[in-house]
Amino acid sequence: MVARCEFLTLTQSTCNVYVYLSSGIGFYSVKLSAVSFFIILVEICFSPLSCVHIHIYRRMLSYIVDHVCLQTDSSCHMTMYTPKNILITGAAGFIASHVANRLVRSYPDYKIVVLDKLDYCSNFKNLNPSKSSPNFKFVKGDIGSADLVNHILITESIDTIMHFAAQTHVDNSFGNSFEFTKNNIGGTHVLLEACKVTRQIRRFIHVSTDEVYGETEKDAVVGNHEASQLLPTNPYSATKAGAEMLVMAYGRSYGLPVITTRGNNVYGPNQFPEKLIPKFILLAMRGNPLPIHGDGSNVRSYLYCEDVAEAFEVILHKGEVGHVYNIGTKKERRVIDVAKDMCTLFNMDPESSIKFVENRPFNDQRYFLDEEKLKSLGWAERTTWEEGLKKTMEWYISNPDWWGDVSGALLPHPRMLMMPGGVERVVDVSENIQSDSPHAAVNASQFRKVGPVAKTSKPSFKFLIYGKTGWIGGLLGKLCEKQGIGYEYGKGRLENRSQIVEDVQKIKPTHVFNAAGITGRPNVDWCESHKTETIRTNVSGTLTLADVCKESGILMINFATGCIFEYDEKHPEGSGIGFKEEDTPNFTGSFYSKTKAMVEELLREYDNVCTLRVRMPISSDLNNPRNFITKIARYDKVVNIPNSMTILDELLPLSIEMAKRNLRGIWNFTNPGVVSHNEVLEMYKEYINPGFKWTNFTLEEQALVIVAARSNNELDVTKLKKEFPELLSIKESLIKYVFGPNKKEIKMCNNGYTMPT
Repeated sequence: MVARCEFLTLTQSTCNVYVYLSSGIGFYSVKLSAVSFFIILVEICFSPLSCVHIHIYRRMLSYIVDHVCLQTDSSCHMTMYTPKNILITGAAGFIASHVANRLVRSYPDYKIVVLDKLDYCSNFKNLNPSKSSPNFKFVKGDIGSADLVNHILITESIDTIMHFAAQTHVDNSFGNSFEFTKNNIGGTHVLLEACKVTRQIRRFIHVSTDEVYGETEKDAVVGNHEASQLLPTNPYSATKAGAEMLVMAYGRSYGLPVITTRGNNVYGPNQFPEKLIPKFILLAMRGNPLPIHGDGSNVRSYLYCEDVAEAFEVILHKGEVGHVYNIGTKKERRVIDVAKDMCTLFNMDPESSIKFVENRPFNDQRYFLDEEKLKSLGWAERTTWEEGLKKTMEWYISNPDWWGDVSGALLPHPRMLMMPGGVERVVDVSENIQSDSPHAAVNASQFRKVGPVAKTSKPSFKFLIYGKTGWIGGLLGKLCEKQGIGYEYGKGRLENRSQIVEDVQKIKPTHVFNAAGITGRPNVDWCESHKTETIRTNVSGTLTLADVCKESGILMINFATGCIFEYDEKHPEGSGIGFKEEDTPNFTGSFYSKTKAMVEELLREYDNVCTLRVRMPISSDLNNPRNFITKIARYDKVVNIPNSMTILDELLPLSIEMAKRNLRGIWNFTNPGVVSHNEVLEMYKEYINPGFKWTNFTLEEQALVIVAARSNNELDVTKLKKEFPELLSIKESLIKYVFGPNKKEIKMCNNGYTMPT
């Protein structure tokens, strides 16, 4: 075996590492974060390898420690991508023209070459601000022409492509679906093939749509994240999803440095009036009614065009190759409310100005995105709805004839016809009745009231739970059923990234709960002789899951342990001074605790993780062998040391509430206060078994019968108590949730002894 590694990009927290391992079965390259690479190296240390292999991996570990882990100077900071010659396809269209004008204006050192075939919804006038700039060049042509595309890439030395060109209007795709396939898939394929041949492209930014995700559930509170399953519902979105698959394939197969964006609805100046907002504005300007398809309850998210142009500017310079970025907003509006806002702007009466027409059979109810990943690059929505709508209205009032005669596009149900030469126009095939305006032709039969369509209520949350066969994982599932929360158990193994990704894409969870981990059977001593399995699950697996969740924009609730501390001089036993969330772990007596402390520290790098430190978990099920009470009740001897403990019956429901509240960071997840082994067993004797007896032994005596030392400590739960003031102390919770419900009635026997009934 031969091993070689190259470090391409270094930062204090991450590095892009290509690791090459060649053996008899092939040659592989894997792009890893610094944390992921660390996982592999740690796991290797506990794998059965030959001396030669160990020597190789130790040298690799030494290299990464010397060149990455210890490097903290300014050279470690991320370098932004700087293009030289950019090709923007579809640049005379609405969104792309705003992007092109912004780049031409803001980056005079960049050469901006724009390509557009100038069909019905594009206009060369959209590029007026850039025409006189020396760094701007316009080419009229079709991306479907391979010769033209190759010529432009070579002669203009293009190193960056921003691919906007596409047929975009959903309604039109039902009448001209082949045209959408030709442009959106075929055109994209031509571009990709040219990139493969020229081998000079350093960035290929593919512009897709939020519609590839399909319809969002009505009550969903978390938007579609970048790893959500693609479920297109119409020919347009299907072609965009197909184009995405091609882009992804060329990225994987040929190493093309691709980035994909998926955006919400955009509005602003220059937009062709087949879209809702410019259509409403032009109709209102003409005094015509505003047609609403169906009952107007359909929800959309709208972003102002300049905010979107800024988003593409950020992605161009800061976006990571191979990633997808949602460009969206959580501010949603019903179509009926958009119409009412338009009436307010034009001082129109909504009752008489809004007309309900027959719904489209393909009118999806809602598209909702999670844009947190893009925000992490520094982007933020700047323009309010009111400000953007006012700017858009003022532009159309100043430019009423920008698009010429668009009366056909303003009809409630326009149809598309292909005209000779590839130019398209819109006509209505129904019988027309003239309105008061000579410009508008509206079919009177299309205006009728449509009542609301009742839809089945759907749960707001969907949990993906790992640890189905475990104690906590099983209890979580029962709690979800009790609360009516949708959930599924993950099928993938935590250390297998592809399986985790498949789970996330298939289930589309709003939250992920990780209750999987190795604690050892029957106790943590098992981990001392099974270090490879322990670190693979507790460290590698947990980090893999956190990383997949972060890429998907999902909050992960991670059940950790508080058994990473032990009483010390600053936190003496019986003092009431507990370890806080920010304290550094100080217990290294067991390999299990070492792995949990290690992964907790690494998880601090992930802002999408909520870590819950559980200690000596107890539940009302006194027959469960994992229950701390059940354990010590079966021991021959026990130590007697006060500890923090977790009553699952009280705290597990809080973990679900914490997910709903989007809480993050580290939390000591125990009941307030401490209780000793003897105090627990005294309660057990009082409530459960009056005849129970036990014997204590010292820590020194305990050490003679166990392999690994045990953690004893008190955790400070001020943070948790502040979030949940009703949280009971450990002794109160034991009585309310455990011993009270299990209390046995006692009766006197003839022989004078008592026995439970």
